[in-house]
Amino acid sequence: MKTTQAVITAAARNQRTLPLQRLVDRDGVSKSVLQIIVEEALDAGIDSICVVVCPGDESAYRDAAGTHAERLHFVVQSEPRGYGHAVWSAREFVGNAPFLHMVGDHIYIRGEERGCARQILAEAETHSCAVSGVQPTRENQLNLFGAIGGKRVTGTPHLYEVETVAEKPTPTEAEQTLLVPGLRAGHYLCFFGIHVFTPRVMELLDEAVSTQTGTVQLSPTLRTLAGRERYLAVEAVGRRYPVDAKYGLFTAQLALGLSGSERETILTSMCELLAQRERG
Repeated sequence: MKTTQAVITAAARNQRTLPLQRLVDRDGVSKSVLQIIVEEALDAGIDSICVVVCPGDESAYRDAAGTHAERLHFVVQSEPRGYGHAVWSAREFVGNAPFLHMVGDHIYIRGEERGCARQILAEAETHSCAVSGVQPTRENQLNLFGAIGGKRVTGTPHLYEVETVAEKPTPTEAEQTLLVPGLRAGHYLCFFGIHVFTPRVMELLDEAVSTQTGTVQLSPTLRTLAGRERYLAVEAVGRRYPVDAKYGLFTAQLALGLSGSERETILTSMCELLAQRERG
């Protein structure tokens, strides 16, 4: 299953400016969050990228993309009907083909030579099915992410058969329906923010948009997908940092800096700040 196109969603009305914020990447270069995400996709071998934005935001996003602007297509989410509706808005761009999907408010830090998106794409190509990146997450953060329930694929350490999906479940709901054998107590497999979807996902979203009024979320569609075709989740070797969280931009910046060539300088500065606080 060769995947050459990507969809980045950045149309949430209360988070629309986050991808425009600037951070210093692991090489010490100032870039927008959007640039960093686009480069993650390009590094994975993606040829064409669609960014779903709010009406009127195309120009700001084109500027934020910098030298990558000519590689991007922009689609407007005409009305604020939710995350699933935002993905569905790119249906004409993706056509009847698989696509990489990335959210516009996460920064990804690889834990191996391959980037996180490339890791997830490789699993999708190997198994010829939809694959979502996941990360073991403490139950006190369940209110921030969608989560999956399932079982480990025999003989693999980090690959799971998805059986169900829930959007921002409560700890009680997660304990009842989302326990995955082998995880530490109090941890659940929450979405990483990177997926590879088959054309069936757009078909299911089309059904949802045409039959539902109001908000259309993505998690119910993925729960339906798990019942209709093989759907896997993989623990990416790396970490995700949602910049929409409290201190999210700060945490993402710190993670980028500590993963780069100036790690020692940053650690020294942190130690000096902590020492000053103790003396103060």
